[in-house]
Amino acid sequence: MLFKSIVPLLCAACALSISPYLARAATDEEQKQTDQKQFAIELDPETFDEVIGAGNVFVKFFAPWCGHCKRLHPLWEQLAEIMNIDEPKVKIAKVDCTKHQTLCADHQVTGYPTLRLFKLGETESVRFKGTRDLPAITDFINQELNTPASEDLSGQQLKDEQNPNLGKVVELTEDTFAKHVSSGNHFVKFFAPWCSHCQHLAPTWEELANALVKEPAATISKIDCTQYRSICQDFEVKGYPTLLWIEDGKKIEKYAGARDLATLKTYVEKMIGAPSGSNDVNDATKDALDATKKQTVLQLNGKDEFEQATADGITFIKFYAPWCGHCQKLQPTWEQLATEALASDAGISVAKVDCTSPDNRQICIDQQVEGYPTLFLYKNGQRQNEYEGSRSLPELQAYIKKFIGHDEL
Repeated sequence: MLFKSIVPLLCAACALSISPYLARAATDEEQKQTDQKQFAIELDPETFDEVIGAGNVFVKFFAPWCGHCKRLHPLWEQLAEIMNIDEPKVKIAKVDCTKHQTLCADHQVTGYPTLRLFKLGETESVRFKGTRDLPAITDFINQELNTPASEDLSGQQLKDEQNPNLGKVVELTEDTFAKHVSSGNHFVKFFAPWCSHCQHLAPTWEELANALVKEPAATISKIDCTQYRSICQDFEVKGYPTLLWIEDGKKIEKYAGARDLATLKTYVEKMIGAPSGSNDVNDATKDALDATKKQTVLQLNGKDEFEQATADGITFIKFYAPWCGHCQKLQPTWEQLATEALASDAGISVAKVDCTSPDNRQICIDQQVEGYPTLFLYKNGQRQNEYEGSRSLPELQAYIKKFIGHDEL
């Protein structure tokens, strides 16, 4: 199997790469030379189809300014150094989306980095949505490229060995917490064993982990705050249970919704940008969705709605992705801004465009949206420079006032 063939190479490569990447004794010049090494094949519109048509290719679509892309860079180059050998079963490549926007749009790239595996002879690529570490990535490659049916059993055993917590709640400790949440998406329950609400939630939490067994882009975990108080204090846990969404080691938000299985599952799928397959969302969730539709922010979908909304007057638009933590943090302020704009009767519209929607992808590309959220103000069809100020309500109001010329808002 492919996995067996690359494990020794992985071990050897790890041993060889520790020194140039991590050794404190390395000189600045040596480190600079190491950082300049490029093993991944850089693709552009002229070379893309030729390389993809010649074999299996795993492509990283990225933007140089993207923090997540920068963190992934050393691992991606290490993977390329391992895999890009003579007659490889898969080539490791990359595309700079700031240089080749149309190419990235053609492959449905709406966030960075996006990792897609192009298999020889297949028209559709497969998107990698797991945690960005070597075991998860190599397991993905093996799973996608393994074809002999006779090896299914051994493949499953290997998968179980690599993912011992697949479909289970990961129990964290003071020693394992930081490493576990350092990369990827994590839904963490901070609890106390004596807490009755925690006890009531426990079986649902286990069911949630099992229900997301086919969605490796997020892990479900828990930590006992009576044993590991310092961690709970670091995350400002003041009551039990506290459910936090953590991305790449940073707290994104505190979950405040219903604690039934359907609602929790829908929340996770929303945060990772996965299509929700749940048909049993409870009434509370449906009510919340209905309320969202009644909000004062205009939800623009499609080219016609966008052009109509921006043609006349002043329209302030938030380009966003549903899974983006910064976008979610801005949402209440954006709603308040829209409410006050509506009340001012000054002909000001506050709107939003979901860049992950197929109807809006080309709009976001045309408007040069390179990160989320991106805020653009349009006056009589003319787009102004990107808003890069504070996202507080007073600052956003002051910005709009510059374009209306008087104190309407």
